[in-house]
Amino acid sequence: MSLKLKLLKSELTAELDEILKYWAKHTVDYQNGGFVGQIDFEDHIIANTEKGSVLNARILWTFSASYQTTKNENHKKLAKRAFDFLADYFYDSTFGGLFWSINSDKTPKDTKNQIYALAFAIYGLSEYYAISKDDKALQIAINLYSKIQDYSYDPVNKGYLEAFTRDWKPIEDLRLSEKDANEKKTMNTHLHIIEAYANLYKVWKDKTLQNIMIELLETIEKHFINTKTGHLKLFFDENWNEKPDVISYGHDIEAAWLLQQCAVISEDETLISNYKKYALQIAEATKEGFDADGGLWYEFDPHKKELIAEKHWWPQAEALIGFYNAYQLSGNEEYLEIVYKNWKFIKKYMRDKQNGEWHWGIYHDYALIKKDKAGFWKCPYHNGRACLELMHRIQD
Repeated sequence: MSLKLKLLKSELTAELDEILKYWAKHTVDYQNGGFVGQIDFEDHIIANTEKGSVLNARILWTFSASYQTTKNENHKKLAKRAFDFLADYFYDSTFGGLFWSINSDKTPKDTKNQIYALAFAIYGLSEYYAISKDDKALQIAINLYSKIQDYSYDPVNKGYLEAFTRDWKPIEDLRLSEKDANEKKTMNTHLHIIEAYANLYKVWKDKTLQNIMIELLETIEKHFINTKTGHLKLFFDENWNEKPDVISYGHDIEAAWLLQQCAVISEDETLISNYKKYALQIAEATKEGFDADGGLWYEFDPHKKELIAEKHWWPQAEALIGFYNAYQLSGNEEYLEIVYKNWKFIKKYMRDKQNGEWHWGIYHDYALIKKDKAGFWKCPYHNGRACLELMHRIQD
C-alpha cells in the first residue's frame, strides 16, 4: 500500500472517531429521551423540537455499524439507545408502520408511512441485530419489510409507491421534502429500499427476500439508470412515465457503489456483472459534477442549463466511496486522484474544525450554508459510512 493511501486510511479512521464523538457528546437528549431533534449551524440545540424517524434510524445504523469496527462499548450503548427509542416511540405497533416524526414529549406528530423512512428503519434495525442478536430488532425489521411488500409494492407494474396514511390508505402528498416532485415512484426511495433489503438479507437469509431483491435490482436497472448518459432518472408516475427533473450528482455516485454492493449481496451473477459496469459508467458521468477545487456540485438542471451551485456535505461523502469503488473495479489511478482531491476539499471546507462534525455545505463563493448540524436530514450516516467503507476497502 502506498504511503498516500496509508495516510488516507489513517485520516479517515481519525475522522470517524471525531464524527462519533460529536454525536455522542452533543446529540443525546437527556431531557426527553433518545436523541435531540435539531442542532443549528452554530451548534445550538433547538429545545423541544420534533424528532424525525429517519435521523433516529440513521443514528441507529451508524453506531451499530461503527461498533463492528471500533469495538467501543459506548458505541454499542448508543446504538441500543437509538433502537429502544425507535421501538418504543417511532414504531407504530397498532398499524405496523413507522411515524415520520414525533413531538419532543414522545407523542406521534406526523403519522404518515413514508416508505423511505421504513426502509431506513430496516437498515438500522438489521445492523443493530448484527451486533446485538436482539430478536425484537429483527422482528420489527421483518414486520416493516412485510408492510412494504403488502402495501407499497406494485404487483402490476413492479416497483414501490412512496407513501400512505398511518392506516395504509392512499395519501395525496407523497413527497419526502418540499424540493421533491410529488410523484408515486422515485429513485431515492427505491435506492434505499434495496439498501435496506440487502442489509436485512445479510442477517436473515430468507429466499423470498432474495428473490424480491433480485426483482428490485432488475426494476432499478430497467427504469432508473439512463444507460445513454450514465445519470439516474429520478421521478415517475405509477406506470413508469418519467417526470424529468434535475441531475443529482450525489445520488448518482451513491447509487453507483451502493447498487453494486446490493447486487453482490443478492448473489445473482448477471446483476453483479451488470452493476459493476453501471458503477463505472455512473462514476464517469458524475465526473462532470466536480469543480476544480475537488468539491462535487449539488445538482444540475439540464432543461434550464443551470447548475445548483452549492456543495453539500453528503455528496462529498458518497463521492469518496463511489470513486474509490471505481478505482477498485478498474485500477484506473484517475479515480483515486479524485478521491484524494475530494478528501482535501472536505478537510478544507466541509469539516467544522472548531466544533466538530461537517457543515451542511458551502455556496459557490465558499460562504457557509447556514443549515442544521443535526436534524431531519443532517445525520452521521453519509460521512460515517464513507469513513467505514474506505477503512475496510483500503487494504494494509
